[in-house]
Amino acid sequence: MKITDVEVIGVNRFLYVKVHTDEGVTGIGESGAWGFLDASREVVNSFKSYLIGKDALQIEHHWQYMYRCFHFRGAAIMGAISAIDIALWDIAGKWFGVPTYVLLGGKSRNKIRTYYHVIGETTEQLVADCVKAKELGYNAIGHLSPFLDEPRGKPYFMPYAQMINEAVERVRLIREAVGDEMDLCLELHRRLKPGEAVAFAHAVEKYRPFFLEDPTTPDNFDSMALIANKTNVPIATGERIHTIQEFEMLLSRNAMSYARPSLGVCGGITGAKKIAAIAEAHGVQIVPHNPLSPVSTAACIQIAVAVDNLAILEFPDHETLSATERFTSSGVNTQDTFKQSDMVDWVPKTVDGFIDVPERHGIGIELLEGVESKFPYKRREINTRLGIDGSVIDQ
Repeated sequence: MKITDVEVIGVNRFLYVKVHTDEGVTGIGESGAWGFLDASREVVNSFKSYLIGKDALQIEHHWQYMYRCFHFRGAAIMGAISAIDIALWDIAGKWFGVPTYVLLGGKSRNKIRTYYHVIGETTEQLVADCVKAKELGYNAIGHLSPFLDEPRGKPYFMPYAQMINEAVERVRLIREAVGDEMDLCLELHRRLKPGEAVAFAHAVEKYRPFFLEDPTTPDNFDSMALIANKTNVPIATGERIHTIQEFEMLLSRNAMSYARPSLGVCGGITGAKKIAAIAEAHGVQIVPHNPLSPVSTAACIQIAVAVDNLAILEFPDHETLSATERFTSSGVNTQDTFKQSDMVDWVPKTVDGFIDVPERHGIGIELLEGVESKFPYKRREINTRLGIDGSVIDQ
């Protein structure tokens, strides 16, 4: 079965790759290069000349060839490799008439625990959204920012003591509102320095968060290790890194209790499977990073089913805008009625916080005909938050 074409499809805030074969079998994948999807598109076009005419089932070989051909890495390159890899695994599953997870070793579980995205610009909004998640049947909530999801266009300032104490107080209010039967996955968005992160972790520990996600920037592995080794609260990180070697360096430093591979930039299904194996060797579970479209969710499900060391799966609301637009835009949305579910032929449903393992062939999802015309591609805007003094801050 030979590859005949590699098609790049931009839809709304998402970038997809559709691989065609001479047997009529096609596969779909998604790039997770965030604000650099246009660069990722050009990388796919570069790889296209290599892929056409090749055997679509030589997935590992193609992964190694693309990964090692130009000796450089980065989100745009890894996003392209990831999208192509997911599409090839989709083809393989369809060709053999099975879900892709069967080719990865089969089921490790019959249903997948998920956490629900919550959001709030005020304490009241955040607590209310957490209560809503419980009412919907979830037993875990994530993307839960104790520092709030304030607009990036709003200049930021808060004294240190006030910043820490108000964040801890929000976690207290949420814990009281939802009880101990709800796990709290705290998303810190890389906004704290190591010392601040340690202080916050100690102050919030009594409310038993499931984990603190990305307490500081991912650039220095030793900084993440310092935080992890000075707190009793589990640390989750990894969504911003691209290679199995980077995950191994973090794991060898005991810098994470939960590994967060992002299938859209870590090398797709192939990359995530390797990362899960390395994490398993360190006694670490994975929490796949999944803030993208239903195509990303469908790919993440394959890994979530196949690996033994899954903790929980991030599950964004596919009945609304992309998570990246909801959480990082200026607050001005031109398509408030846009639903991601209108782009595809299937979206998984949760019951009591779990997704039943699907039996659909491949990764189990297709883009609807003409979706790129119905929802034209939009480049993401640059929108970095500034402090009240004009300096750049992390959020």
